Amino acid sequence: MNIKEAADRLGISARAIRFYEEKGLISPVKQTSNGYRTYTENDIWRLQTIAALREIGMSLQDITQALGEIDQGNQQRLEEYLELQQAVMYAQWVELKRMLDTTQRMIDLNRQDGPLDVSHLHDLADSSRRLREARQNWHDRWNYDMQAAIHDQRVQAANDRLPRQTDSNISIDSGPEAIQATVESDREDGPVHNGDEVRSQKNSRTAHRPNSDTTYPEDAGSRSEDSRVGAGLFNIYDNYDEALEQTASWISPVAGEKGLDIGTGTGNLAGRLLERGAAMTAIDQSREMLRTCRTKYPEMHVKLGNFLALPFADQSFDFVVSSFAFHHLSPDQQQLALQEMQRVLTARGRICLTDLMFVDAAHRKTYIQQAEAAGHEDQLQTIKERHFPLLDGLCGSLEDAGYVTKHIRHNALLHTLLAVPLR
Repeated sequence: MNIKEAADRLGISARAIRFYEEKGLISPVKQTSNGYRTYTENDIWRLQTIAALREIGMSLQDITQALGEIDQGNQQRLEEYLELQQAVMYAQWVELKRMLDTTQRMIDLNRQDGPLDVSHLHDLADSSRRLREARQNWHDRWNYDMQAAIHDQRVQAANDRLPRQTDSNISIDSGPEAIQATVESDREDGPVHNGDEVRSQKNSRTAHRPNSDTTYPEDAGSRSEDSRVGAGLFNIYDNYDEALEQTASWISPVAGEKGLDIGTGTGNLAGRLLERGAAMTAIDQSREMLRTCRTKYPEMHVKLGNFLALPFADQSFDFVVSSFAFHHLSPDQQQLALQEMQRVLTARGRICLTDLMFVDAAHRKTYIQQAEAAGHEDQLQTIKERHFPLLDGLCGSLEDAGYVTKHIRHNALLHTLLAVPLR
Protein backbone atom coordinates (compact mmCIF):
# COMPACT_ATOMS: atom_id res chain seq x y z
CA MET A 1 0.00 0.00 0.00
CA ASN A 2 1.06 3.59 -0.49
CA ILE A 3 1.65 6.13 2.27
CA LYS A 4 -1.90 7.52 2.19
CA GLU A 5 -3.38 4.04 2.51
CA ALA A 6 -0.98 3.24 5.35
CA ALA A 7 -1.83 6.49 7.14
CA ASP A 8 -5.59 5.87 6.78
CA ARG A 9 -5.26 2.32 8.10
CA LEU A 10 -3.25 3.40 11.13
CA GLY A 11 -5.14 6.60 11.88
CA ILE A 12 -2.00 8.74 11.80
CA SER A 13 -0.80 11.40 9.39
CA ALA A 14 1.41 10.77 6.37
CA ARG A 15 3.69 13.45 7.79
CA ALA A 16 4.19 11.37 10.94
CA ILE A 17 5.09 8.32 8.85
CA ARG A 18 7.66 10.36 6.90
CA PHE A 19 9.09 11.64 10.20
CA TYR A 20 9.57 8.09 11.52
CA GLU A 21 11.26 7.16 8.25
CA GLU A 22 13.62 10.14 8.51
CA LYS A 23 14.57 8.98 12.01
CA GLY A 24 15.37 5.52 10.71
CA LEU A 25 12.57 3.75 12.58
CA ILE A 26 11.09 2.29 9.38
CA SER A 27 12.57 1.57 5.95
CA PRO A 28 9.80 1.05 3.38
CA VAL A 29 10.75 -0.25 -0.04
CA LYS A 30 10.81 2.33 -2.84
CA GLN A 31 9.50 1.40 -6.26
CA THR A 32 12.23 1.55 -8.88
CA SER A 33 9.90 2.96 -11.52
CA ASN A 34 8.73 6.08 -9.69
CA GLY A 35 10.47 6.14 -6.26
CA TYR A 36 7.18 5.94 -4.36
CA ARG A 37 7.27 4.14 -1.02
CA THR A 38 5.48 0.84 -0.65
CA TYR A 39 4.38 -0.25 2.82
CA THR A 40 4.15 -3.95 3.65
CA GLU A 41 2.26 -5.62 6.49
CA ASN A 42 5.55 -5.72 8.41
CA ASP A 43 5.92 -1.95 7.97
CA ILE A 44 2.36 -1.48 9.23
CA TRP A 45 3.09 -3.64 12.29
CA ARG A 46 6.24 -1.63 12.98
CA LEU A 47 4.39 1.65 12.68
CA GLN A 48 1.71 0.35 15.05
CA THR A 49 4.44 -0.55 17.54
CA ILE A 50 6.01 2.91 17.23
CA ALA A 51 2.64 4.57 17.74
CA ALA A 52 1.95 2.40 20.80
CA LEU A 53 5.31 3.28 22.38
CA ARG A 54 4.84 6.96 21.58
CA GLU A 55 1.40 6.79 23.19
CA ILE A 56 2.99 5.95 26.55
CA GLY A 57 5.47 8.81 26.15
CA MET A 58 8.61 6.89 25.19
CA SER A 59 11.34 8.95 23.55
CA LEU A 60 12.43 8.30 19.98
CA GLN A 61 15.84 7.19 21.22
CA ASP A 62 14.28 4.60 23.53
CA ILE A 63 11.89 3.51 20.78
CA THR A 64 14.84 2.94 18.45
CA GLN A 65 16.53 0.77 21.05
CA ALA A 66 13.30 -1.06 21.91
CA LEU A 67 12.67 -1.86 18.23
CA GLY A 68 16.20 -3.23 17.99
CA GLU A 69 15.49 -5.57 20.90
CA ILE A 70 12.22 -6.65 19.27
CA ASP A 71 14.06 -7.37 16.02
CA GLN A 72 16.47 -9.59 17.94
CA GLY A 73 13.67 -11.32 19.82
CA ASN A 74 14.92 -10.05 23.19
CA GLN A 75 11.72 -9.86 25.22
CA GLN A 76 13.54 -9.18 28.48
CA ARG A 77 15.21 -6.04 27.15
CA LEU A 78 11.92 -4.82 25.72
CA GLU A 79 10.29 -5.34 29.10
CA GLU A 80 13.03 -3.25 30.70
CA TYR A 81 12.30 -0.36 28.34
CA LEU A 82 8.60 -0.60 29.11
CA GLU A 83 9.27 -0.71 32.85
CA LEU A 84 11.53 2.31 32.53
CA GLN A 85 8.75 4.21 30.82
CA GLN A 86 6.30 3.05 33.47
CA ALA A 87 8.66 4.36 36.15
CA VAL A 88 8.73 7.74 34.39
CA MET A 89 4.93 7.85 34.34
CA TYR A 90 4.74 6.93 38.04
CA ALA A 91 7.16 9.76 38.80
CA GLN A 92 4.91 12.17 36.91
CA TRP A 93 1.87 10.79 38.74
CA VAL A 94 3.53 11.14 42.15
CA GLU A 95 4.49 14.72 41.32
CA LEU A 96 0.96 15.52 40.16
CA LYS A 97 -0.44 14.12 43.42
CA ARG A 98 1.91 16.34 45.38
CA MET A 99 0.85 19.38 43.36
CA LEU A 100 -2.80 18.54 44.00
CA ASP A 101 -2.11 18.21 47.73
CA THR A 102 -0.28 21.53 47.78
CA THR A 103 -3.11 23.25 45.93
CA GLN A 104 -5.64 21.85 48.40
CA ARG A 105 -3.58 23.10 51.32
CA MET A 106 -3.52 26.56 49.71
CA ILE A 107 -7.31 26.42 49.37
CA ASP A 108 -7.63 25.40 53.03
CA LEU A 109 -5.40 28.29 54.09
CA ASN A 110 -7.50 30.72 52.08
CA ARG A 111 -10.67 29.49 53.81
CA GLN A 112 -9.36 30.20 57.29
CA ASP A 113 -11.03 32.93 59.30
CA GLY A 114 -9.31 36.27 59.50
CA PRO A 115 -7.01 38.04 57.05
CA LEU A 116 -4.99 35.82 54.74
CA ASP A 117 -1.27 35.78 55.41
CA VAL A 118 0.05 35.47 51.86
CA SER A 119 3.48 34.52 53.21
CA HIS A 120 2.00 31.13 54.14
CA LEU A 121 1.19 30.52 50.48
CA HIS A 122 4.71 31.53 49.51
CA ASP A 123 6.23 29.16 52.10
CA LEU A 124 4.03 26.32 50.90
CA ALA A 125 4.98 26.95 47.28
CA ASP A 126 8.69 27.12 48.16
CA SER A 127 8.46 23.84 50.05
CA SER A 128 6.72 22.17 47.13
CA ARG A 129 9.32 23.50 44.69
CA ARG A 130 12.21 22.30 46.85
CA LEU A 131 10.77 18.79 47.08
CA ARG A 132 10.09 18.69 43.34
CA GLU A 133 13.69 19.65 42.65
CA ALA A 134 14.89 17.04 45.12
CA ARG A 135 13.02 14.37 43.20
CA GLN A 136 14.25 15.57 39.82
CA ASN A 137 17.90 16.04 40.81
CA TRP A 138 18.65 12.47 41.87
CA HIS A 139 21.05 10.54 39.68
CA ASP A 140 23.37 7.56 40.00
CA ARG A 141 26.81 9.07 40.56
CA TRP A 142 28.31 5.67 41.34
CA ASN A 143 27.47 3.90 38.05
CA TYR A 144 26.19 0.66 39.54
CA ASP A 145 25.64 -0.82 36.09
CA MET A 146 29.42 -1.10 35.83
CA GLN A 147 29.72 -2.64 39.29
CA ALA A 148 27.02 -5.30 38.92
CA ALA A 149 29.23 -8.11 37.61
CA ILE A 150 31.56 -8.03 40.63
CA HIS A 151 29.24 -6.57 43.26
CA ASP A 152 28.69 -9.75 45.27
CA GLN A 153 32.36 -10.67 45.30
CA ARG A 154 33.36 -7.16 46.34
CA VAL A 155 30.79 -7.06 49.13
CA GLN A 156 31.76 -10.46 50.48
CA ALA A 157 35.47 -9.66 50.33
CA ALA A 158 34.87 -6.47 52.28
CA ASN A 159 32.60 -8.26 54.74
CA ASP A 160 35.23 -10.93 55.43
CA ARG A 161 38.18 -8.54 55.68
CA LEU A 162 37.73 -7.38 59.28
CA PRO A 163 36.85 -9.08 62.56
CA ARG A 164 33.25 -8.47 63.51
CA GLN A 165 32.63 -5.26 65.45
CA THR A 166 29.29 -6.16 67.03
CA ASP A 167 28.96 -6.12 70.81
CA SER A 168 28.60 -9.61 72.19
CA ASN A 169 25.50 -8.80 74.20
CA ILE A 170 23.42 -7.75 71.17
CA SER A 171 21.10 -10.53 70.03
CA ILE A 172 18.76 -10.93 67.09
CA ASP A 173 15.09 -10.60 67.90
CA SER A 174 12.41 -12.98 66.73
CA GLY A 175 10.35 -10.54 64.70
CA PRO A 176 8.31 -7.33 64.62
CA GLU A 177 6.09 -8.55 67.44
CA ALA A 178 9.06 -7.91 69.74
CA ILE A 179 8.47 -4.20 69.23
CA GLN A 180 4.81 -4.48 70.09
CA ALA A 181 5.71 -6.38 73.23
CA THR A 182 8.04 -3.62 74.40
CA VAL A 183 5.92 -0.61 73.52
CA GLU A 184 4.07 -0.59 76.83
CA SER A 185 7.25 -0.82 78.88
CA ASP A 186 8.76 1.94 76.76
CA ARG A 187 5.78 4.17 77.47
CA GLU A 188 6.42 3.53 81.15
CA ASP A 189 10.03 4.54 80.61
CA GLY A 190 10.93 0.90 81.10
CA PRO A 191 14.23 -0.65 80.07
CA VAL A 192 15.17 -1.43 76.52
CA HIS A 193 15.60 -5.08 75.58
CA ASN A 194 18.41 -7.20 74.17
CA GLY A 195 20.74 -4.26 73.78
CA ASP A 196 18.37 -2.60 71.29
CA GLU A 197 16.67 0.75 71.65
CA VAL A 198 12.90 0.97 71.31
CA ARG A 199 11.08 4.28 70.91
CA SER A 200 7.45 5.27 70.91
CA GLN A 201 5.74 8.57 70.21
CA LYS A 202 6.05 9.55 73.85
CA ASN A 203 9.81 9.99 73.62
CA SER A 204 10.01 10.90 69.97
CA ARG A 205 11.98 14.06 70.72
CA THR A 206 14.66 12.38 72.81
CA ALA A 207 18.10 11.96 71.32
CA HIS A 208 19.16 8.58 70.00
CA ARG A 209 22.02 7.79 72.32
CA PRO A 210 23.49 4.30 72.49
CA ASN A 211 22.70 2.20 75.54
CA SER A 212 25.39 2.09 78.18
CA ASP A 213 26.46 -1.34 76.98
CA THR A 214 26.47 -0.32 73.31
CA THR A 215 29.25 2.23 73.05
CA TYR A 216 30.96 3.68 70.02
CA PRO A 217 34.75 3.22 69.95
CA GLU A 218 36.77 6.38 70.33
CA ASP A 219 38.73 5.47 67.21
CA ALA A 220 35.62 5.07 65.05
CA GLY A 221 36.95 7.68 62.67
CA SER A 222 40.44 6.24 62.36
CA ARG A 223 40.11 2.64 61.23
CA SER A 224 43.03 0.86 59.61
CA GLU A 225 43.81 0.80 55.90
CA ASP A 226 42.56 -2.79 55.75
CA SER A 227 39.06 -1.59 56.61
CA ARG A 228 38.69 0.27 53.32
CA VAL A 229 37.39 -0.96 50.00
CA GLY A 230 37.24 0.36 46.48
CA ALA A 231 39.18 3.51 45.72
CA GLY A 232 40.57 3.98 49.22
CA LEU A 233 37.16 4.18 50.92
CA PHE A 234 36.47 2.71 54.34
CA ASN A 235 34.60 -0.57 54.48
CA ILE A 236 30.95 0.23 53.89
CA TYR A 237 30.03 -3.46 54.04
CA ASP A 238 31.57 -4.45 57.37
CA ASN A 239 29.12 -6.81 59.18
CA TYR A 240 27.07 -7.05 55.98
CA ASP A 241 25.75 -10.60 56.49
CA GLU A 242 24.82 -9.95 60.10
CA ALA A 243 22.92 -6.79 59.18
CA LEU A 244 20.93 -8.52 56.42
CA GLU A 245 20.08 -11.39 58.73
CA GLN A 246 18.92 -8.91 61.37
CA THR A 247 16.68 -7.21 58.82
CA ALA A 248 15.11 -10.49 57.69
CA SER A 249 14.65 -11.61 61.28
CA TRP A 250 12.92 -8.42 62.35
CA ILE A 251 10.62 -8.42 59.33
CA SER A 252 9.90 -12.14 59.92
CA PRO A 253 7.39 -12.38 57.05
CA VAL A 254 4.31 -14.55 57.20
CA ALA A 255 4.18 -16.91 54.22
CA GLY A 256 2.74 -15.08 51.23
CA GLU A 257 3.21 -11.57 52.59
CA LYS A 258 4.12 -9.09 49.88
CA GLY A 259 7.43 -7.33 50.36
CA LEU A 260 9.34 -4.65 48.49
CA ASP A 261 13.13 -4.27 48.53
CA ILE A 262 14.21 -0.82 47.32
CA GLY A 263 17.67 -0.46 45.85
CA THR A 264 17.97 -4.24 45.88
CA GLY A 265 21.26 -4.44 43.98
CA THR A 266 21.80 -8.12 43.24
CA GLY A 267 18.98 -9.15 45.55
CA ASN A 268 20.86 -10.36 48.60
CA LEU A 269 18.37 -9.03 51.16
CA ALA A 270 15.29 -9.78 49.05
CA GLY A 271 16.59 -13.32 48.57
CA ARG A 272 16.70 -13.95 52.32
CA LEU A 273 13.12 -12.79 52.67
CA LEU A 274 12.09 -14.88 49.68
CA GLU A 275 13.55 -17.92 51.43
CA ARG A 276 11.39 -17.10 54.47
CA GLY A 277 8.22 -17.33 52.40
CA ALA A 278 7.61 -13.73 51.36
CA ALA A 279 6.41 -12.83 47.87
CA MET A 280 9.21 -10.42 47.04
CA THR A 281 9.39 -7.57 44.56
CA ALA A 282 12.79 -5.97 44.12
CA ILE A 283 13.50 -2.64 42.42
CA ASP A 284 16.68 -0.87 41.47
CA GLN A 285 17.68 1.90 39.07
CA SER A 286 20.49 -0.28 37.68
CA ARG A 287 19.47 -2.61 34.86
CA GLU A 288 22.63 -4.67 35.23
CA MET A 289 22.09 -5.18 38.95
CA LEU A 290 18.55 -6.37 38.22
CA ARG A 291 19.76 -8.79 35.56
CA THR A 292 22.08 -10.37 38.11
CA CYS A 293 19.25 -10.44 40.65
CA ARG A 294 16.94 -12.10 38.15
CA THR A 295 19.55 -14.76 37.41
CA LYS A 296 20.04 -15.51 41.11
CA TYR A 297 16.33 -15.47 41.98
CA PRO A 298 14.22 -16.23 38.88
CA GLU A 299 11.05 -16.49 41.00
CA MET A 300 11.45 -12.92 42.27
CA HIS A 301 9.63 -10.04 40.59
CA VAL A 302 12.25 -7.44 39.65
CA LYS A 303 11.50 -4.01 38.28
CA LEU A 304 13.28 -0.79 37.37
CA GLY A 305 12.56 2.00 39.81
CA ASN A 306 13.92 4.16 42.61
CA PHE A 307 13.06 5.51 46.05
CA LEU A 308 11.48 8.77 44.93
CA ALA A 309 8.71 7.45 42.68
CA LEU A 310 7.95 3.82 43.46
CA PRO A 311 6.26 2.32 40.39
CA PHE A 312 3.41 0.71 42.34
CA ALA A 313 -0.12 1.55 43.37
CA ASP A 314 -0.99 2.66 46.90
CA GLN A 315 -1.09 -0.03 49.61
CA SER A 316 0.60 -2.69 47.48
CA PHE A 317 2.92 -4.21 50.10
CA ASP A 318 2.94 -5.59 53.64
CA PHE A 319 6.50 -4.46 54.30
CA VAL A 320 9.29 -2.40 52.71
CA VAL A 321 13.00 -3.00 53.26
CA SER A 322 16.19 -1.42 51.98
CA SER A 323 19.85 -2.05 52.70
CA PHE A 324 22.96 0.02 51.95
CA ALA A 325 21.05 2.27 49.55
CA PHE A 326 19.19 4.94 51.54
CA HIS A 327 22.36 7.00 52.05
CA HIS A 328 22.53 7.71 48.31
CA LEU A 329 19.68 10.20 48.81
CA SER A 330 20.01 13.77 50.00
CA PRO A 331 18.18 14.71 53.24
CA ASP A 332 15.22 16.15 51.31
CA GLN A 333 15.12 13.08 49.10
CA GLN A 334 15.20 10.82 52.15
CA GLN A 335 12.03 12.46 53.43
CA LEU A 336 10.39 11.96 50.04
CA ALA A 337 11.48 8.32 50.10
CA LEU A 338 9.87 7.75 53.51
CA GLN A 339 6.63 9.21 52.18
CA GLU A 340 6.75 6.93 49.14
CA MET A 341 7.32 3.89 51.35
CA GLN A 342 4.30 4.78 53.44
CA ARG A 343 2.22 5.31 50.29
CA VAL A 344 2.80 1.80 48.95
CA LEU A 345 2.36 0.09 52.33
CA THR A 346 -0.85 -1.34 53.72
CA ALA A 347 -2.26 0.20 56.90
CA ARG A 348 -0.21 -2.18 59.06
CA GLY A 349 2.81 -2.25 56.79
CA ARG A 350 6.25 -2.09 58.37
CA ILE A 351 9.55 -0.55 57.28
CA CYS A 352 13.06 -1.85 57.94
CA LEU A 353 16.14 0.11 56.86
CA THR A 354 19.71 -1.14 57.17
CA ASP A 355 22.36 1.42 56.40
CA LEU A 356 25.24 3.48 57.65
CA MET A 357 23.86 6.21 59.90
CA PHE A 358 25.12 8.67 62.46
CA VAL A 359 23.33 8.47 65.79
CA ASP A 360 22.74 12.22 65.80
CA ALA A 361 24.36 15.48 64.74
CA ALA A 362 26.84 15.35 67.64
CA HIS A 363 27.99 11.86 66.58
CA ARG A 364 28.51 13.06 63.00
CA LYS A 365 30.50 16.09 64.18
CA THR A 366 32.71 13.96 66.41
CA TYR A 367 33.27 11.39 63.67
CA ILE A 368 34.31 14.08 61.18
CA GLN A 369 36.62 15.74 63.70
CA GLN A 370 38.35 12.42 64.40
CA ALA A 371 38.78 11.74 60.69
CA GLU A 372 40.21 15.23 60.16
CA ALA A 373 42.61 14.80 63.07
CA ALA A 374 43.78 11.46 61.70
CA GLY A 375 44.17 12.87 58.19
CA HIS A 376 41.79 10.35 56.65
CA GLU A 377 40.75 12.27 53.54
CA ASP A 378 39.11 9.17 52.03
CA GLN A 379 36.60 8.93 54.86
CA LEU A 380 35.89 12.64 54.75
CA GLN A 381 35.29 12.45 51.00
CA THR A 382 32.93 9.50 51.43
CA ILE A 383 30.94 11.35 54.09
CA LYS A 384 30.74 14.34 51.76
CA GLU A 385 29.60 12.28 48.75
CA ARG A 386 27.09 10.12 50.59
CA HIS A 387 24.31 11.36 52.83
CA PHE A 388 24.50 9.09 55.87
CA PRO A 389 21.23 9.90 57.67
CA LEU A 390 20.85 10.83 61.32
CA LEU A 391 19.24 7.96 63.19
CA ASP A 392 17.38 10.20 65.62
CA GLY A 393 15.96 12.24 62.75
CA LEU A 394 14.78 9.17 60.87
CA CYS A 395 13.10 7.77 63.96
CA GLY A 396 11.50 11.13 64.69
CA SER A 397 10.07 11.37 61.17
CA LEU A 398 8.66 7.86 61.34
CA GLU A 399 7.21 8.39 64.82
CA ASP A 400 5.54 11.61 63.69
CA ALA A 401 3.93 9.50 60.94
CA GLY A 402 2.49 7.08 63.51
CA TYR A 403 5.16 4.40 63.85
CA VAL A 404 7.01 2.98 66.81
CA THR A 405 10.69 2.42 66.05
CA LYS A 406 13.45 0.12 67.18
CA HIS A 407 17.08 -0.02 66.13
CA ILE A 408 20.28 -1.96 66.67
CA ARG A 409 23.91 -1.13 65.96
CA HIS A 410 26.21 -3.52 64.04
CA ASN A 411 29.37 -1.40 63.95
CA ALA A 412 30.41 2.22 64.39
CA LEU A 413 28.00 3.44 61.72
CA LEU A 414 25.89 0.51 60.53
CA HIS A 415 22.39 0.27 62.02
CA THR A 416 19.17 -1.57 61.35
CA LEU A 417 16.00 0.42 62.01
CA LEU A 418 12.54 -1.16 62.21
CA ALA A 419 9.31 0.89 62.17
CA VAL A 420 5.90 -0.65 62.87
CA PRO A 421 2.65 1.38 62.79
CA LEU A 422 0.92 1.86 66.12
CA ARG A 423 -2.57 1.76 64.61
